[in-house]
Amino acid sequence: MHAAKPLFDYPKYWAECFGPAPFLPTSREEMEQLGWDSCDVIIVTGDAYVDHPSFGMAIIGRLLEAQGFRVGIISQPDWRAKDDFMKLGRPNLFFGVAAGNMDSMINRYTADRKIRSDDAYTPGGLAGRRPDRASLVYSQRCKEAWSEVPVVLGGIEASLRRIAHYDYWQDKVRRSILMDATADLLLFGNAERAVVEVAHRLAAGERIESITDIRGSAFVRRDTPEGWFEIDSTRIDRPGKVDKIINPYVNTQDLEACALEQARGEPEDPSAAQPVELLPHPKLSRERTVVRLPSFEKLRNDPVLYAHASRVLHQETNPGNARALVQRHDSLDVWLNPPPIPLSTEEMDYVFGLPYARVPHPAYGGERIPAYEMIRFSVNIMRGCFGGCTFCSITEHEGRIIQNRSEDSILREIEEIRDRVPGFTGVISDLGGPTANMYRIACKSRKIEAACRKPSCVYPGICDNLNTDHSALIHLYRSARDLPGVKKILIASGLRYDLAVESPEYVRELVTHHVGGYLKIAPEHTEQGPLSKMMKPGIGTYDRFKKLFDKFSKEAGKEQYLIPYFIAAHPGTSDEDMMNLALWLKRNDFRADQVQAFYPSPMATATAMYHSGRDPLHKVTYKSDAVTIVKSERQRRLHKAFLRYHDPQNWPLLREALKELGRSDLIGSGKHQLIPAYQPDTDGYQSARRKNSTPAGSKKAGKPLLTQHTGLPPRSHDGNPWDKREQAKAAAEARRKADKGGKSGSKGGKPKRPVAPR
Repeated sequence: MHAAKPLFDYPKYWAECFGPAPFLPTSREEMEQLGWDSCDVIIVTGDAYVDHPSFGMAIIGRLLEAQGFRVGIISQPDWRAKDDFMKLGRPNLFFGVAAGNMDSMINRYTADRKIRSDDAYTPGGLAGRRPDRASLVYSQRCKEAWSEVPVVLGGIEASLRRIAHYDYWQDKVRRSILMDATADLLLFGNAERAVVEVAHRLAAGERIESITDIRGSAFVRRDTPEGWFEIDSTRIDRPGKVDKIINPYVNTQDLEACALEQARGEPEDPSAAQPVELLPHPKLSRERTVVRLPSFEKLRNDPVLYAHASRVLHQETNPGNARALVQRHDSLDVWLNPPPIPLSTEEMDYVFGLPYARVPHPAYGGERIPAYEMIRFSVNIMRGCFGGCTFCSITEHEGRIIQNRSEDSILREIEEIRDRVPGFTGVISDLGGPTANMYRIACKSRKIEAACRKPSCVYPGICDNLNTDHSALIHLYRSARDLPGVKKILIASGLRYDLAVESPEYVRELVTHHVGGYLKIAPEHTEQGPLSKMMKPGIGTYDRFKKLFDKFSKEAGKEQYLIPYFIAAHPGTSDEDMMNLALWLKRNDFRADQVQAFYPSPMATATAMYHSGRDPLHKVTYKSDAVTIVKSERQRRLHKAFLRYHDPQNWPLLREALKELGRSDLIGSGKHQLIPAYQPDTDGYQSARRKNSTPAGSKKAGKPLLTQHTGLPPRSHDGNPWDKREQAKAAAEARRKADKGGKSGSKGGKPKRPVAPR
């Protein structure tokens, strides 16, 4: 992999003499207290300012401060005017703009495009403190405030919109955010390297327009500069697989020298792949090669071409072999340099060891910020994910190569939490990251890793080149447990169970010491159709893990449960697939409380499937097999209803669907039937649910409430309204209605006794 200048090797900027601030200033008064007359960099964010390494503005701000720059924070500004964007004065170098830790559209809207009633990243959890497409709006206001000051976009929202992308909320392909945001530069992925280099180069007098060579950056230019070798990928899979060899496309600048098309005696078929003989070319080098994607104008009108572009983009995500990408928008090009080089362990320790206050800014007056409450006693031990799940955007943002912290660095942070964070009771809520158990797991060969273009290291099976040794993680868990003042270490991050079963010793360690009664796990589905589009393992792997989990729980003398997560309405999912999943849930006594429907986030592979009806995991042509897509409101409701088969409010819809599927045999009160034929009083059911629900954080909560698409053993859950008492109440109510002449739901007028689904 390419060498990169370490973060700590830059000479400090002159303002380092001011030293670190207790909090990065958010007002002129705080700046004056620090002795500052101006800020070198101002970060604008859609989140409340929490000085903690789980929040992007804190990491970037503290990192630039460590480089010697004076950094101010404008948090959740009023975007309706430019005034809030001027309150810290004019920054000397640039504005850094980010929507926050979440995409602003996903933060504000549900998967059904309904406005959410809260915002976990806002004091008090209040909604409405950030605009839609916050990165775009903030950058425009920054330019209104100080038109001559460079604007640098960053964060996950900008990262996932760096190129023409399908927008779920408008149901159309939108331009790169760079074309709408009036920004000068976009930094995608984990941007520590890039932002440090941008700051030092601007401080040295370089103009933002000339900064075009930083990895992990995107910008607008008019044409491909001289000396670059351009590869044409603007048409459907011509000539073939992107990952076959280094130069799989026809060269538009020097066609004859690069490739010879086979002679054809018939007109060209635009839907067919074009065989090409590739010849050596003296100009060709990865560092000076750019792949031209289909233009925005073509993509917005051609969903299949969009799937092709998505496939090409995802083939160019490995920092070891990725090439630059370029895409035309009208008369301009959006240019994307290759992804950033991952941080080394020493650099990760440097970033996480900066002087964070680890609490929200005092200006909030102790007001509760839900996202902070979730993570204040947790520790991020790594970054990245090589799982490649198509519905997830981690790979597009953080990459597939795992970036690890050292054990010493992690233990020091636990001690800081113990000694400095208010309210610590001795319980660390999580040692994790995007995935709980990928710490120090990597390819056995650096050479193979740098050359690989596979989207996943664990699908369709675990790669032979992947080292699945969990010993470093086991040792970390044991060391953390041994720290004085630490009573319990919990693991709350999602577990990759297909990796875990490769190390039974890890599963034993986890189950014996680090499960707080429930462990969340994400099989996502039981059927091969949707699983193949998700790039997730079969349900048999889940069964293997569950056997280990139950075995080690029993040996430890603990009653513990798995909480499986499932997704409804994912591309590739049929109504029959959801029916089979519901039957599996019932056989295994799982009852999901809230459920999650597929949410098409920008740039994700599954989003390309959703928009195009094609599978970009394979070669894309106009004749490719179509992917089953769930788009209608009724079908999305149906798929969610199958996950909540036990909710009487869903039974009418499910009865109708089961009849359409020819499975009326599943309607009835038998053990192997899915839903009953009768319809109880659903108002009474909802009242029972409210009565038996316990608010989160309540002292009465004996067990955690169910969250996104989770299930619990219903017979042992105190909040299950369909226990014997509720059955008796429902039966009595049915008899009362029948006695009064009400509709009983049976032909003879005699009410049927409600039977709770097993």
